[in-house]
Amino acid sequence: QVQLVESGGGLVQAGGSLRLSCAASGSISSFYVMGWYRQVPGQQRELVAAITTSGDTVYADSVKGRFTISRDNAKSTVSVQMNSLKPEDTAVYYCNAASTQWGNYWGQGTQVTVSS
Repeated sequence: QVQLVESGGGLVQAGGSLRLSCAASGSISSFYVMGWYRQVPGQQRELVAAITTSGDTVYADSVKGRFTISRDNAKSTVSVQMNSLKPEDTAVYYCNAASTQWGNYWGQGTQVTVSS
């Protein structure tokens, strides 16, 4: 098993930046996909960005050009740099690790609030 702990959330004004980080208790090199999701109360959790072990990335259309995901297998971390933040980016952000062999794991979430 692996435990994921997010950090870096907070309150920021529109147009500002935040960097979220996710630290894993064990190696993430065997998790094919590491990702960031977000959820607003009353809505489904949605994919924000994901990155594979080979470095391939995918982004939600709403964050393309503003968010950048990265992973460091040696440090067992995955991060997302969020620039030009908008009020609609306000949500709880969750780190995810997915592997067909090891399963699917979630962090506890970190709140991001963007004020207008």
